[in-house]
Amino acid sequence: MMDFAYWLPIVWAVILVAAISVYVVLDGFDLGIGMLFALERHPGRRDVMVNTIAPVWDGNETWMVLGGAVLYGVFPGAYATLLPAFYLPIVLMLLALIFRGVAFEFRIMTRGTNREGVWNTGFMAGSAIAAFCQGAILGGVVQGIRVVDGAFAGGPLDWLTPFSILCGLSVMCGYALLGATWLIWRTTGVLEASCRRWAARLAVGLFIGIVAVSLWTPLLHAPYLRRWTDWPNIAFVAPVPVLVVVLAALFVMGLRRGHSKGPFLCALGWFFLCLSGLGITVWPYAVPPGLTLWDVSSPPSSQFFQLIGTAILLPIILTYTIYSYHVFRGKVTETDGYH
Repeated sequence: MMDFAYWLPIVWAVILVAAISVYVVLDGFDLGIGMLFALERHPGRRDVMVNTIAPVWDGNETWMVLGGAVLYGVFPGAYATLLPAFYLPIVLMLLALIFRGVAFEFRIMTRGTNREGVWNTGFMAGSAIAAFCQGAILGGVVQGIRVVDGAFAGGPLDWLTPFSILCGLSVMCGYALLGATWLIWRTTGVLEASCRRWAARLAVGLFIGIVAVSLWTPLLHAPYLRRWTDWPNIAFVAPVPVLVVVLAALFVMGLRRGHSKGPFLCALGWFFLCLSGLGITVWPYAVPPGLTLWDVSSPPSSQFFQLIGTAILLPIILTYTIYSYHVFRGKVTETDGYH
């Protein structure tokens, strides 16, 4: 029974990280395209940008719901501790996502009127705010929160620190890079050429953000530093920064040689390595720096019951997600339309 109780939270932690990773991949380029509206002013090309994600963008946020459900049902202690610590950025993120969704549909309904600019701005601002809040929340979790007797004991703005701001800006830059590389893959002509230029600059910004966060994170708490410097840990974590540099070289090569999918896959690889590095750093804490997975998890019987339901639903979600992207594959031009 002890082994069963020990391994269940680990299984659920893997599921939670997987859900977050898929969300970052799918909704990341979605939000990034919204932010790229600031760089592309041509109405026709803006429509093409939107049309590349229009058939699938709603389903992308399914993975955020899954992550929230796992946190609530399997790690209630973490949910009850983290939510009060991040009320403000979470509410701001949700409002931004709602307004962005409304703007997504309304911008086309106001084409040619003076309100079109309002909804374009709303789509752009909602995407940027949501991306920043997600990065700031992640940074706030990594830097840790003040906990007394298993409950949050800090203030409403404890999450807002230079480190969380750096993480927020880095995620914004990373999502914009995902958006640019997605458009390289899915568009043609002038828009594709513009996206290649944007991607080259955004990649530099993201690389700087990765280096800055990577150097800062081990200094936040002593266990973080030991995770990256003590032997034999260093033998397992050393490949992460090496692979980041390798992907950077492949990214530059892909842009120069005119590859369509390569830059997008490299950007995804960067995000995967960043999430892996953060996971290695904070393990086994669910609420750094004091509460572990086992401290905040629900009873094993409850976890097992939920695992059965997840084992049934997760393949269904994966199937319709993959199928929808398969159906709407290929390049999108100005002659294609969604609305």
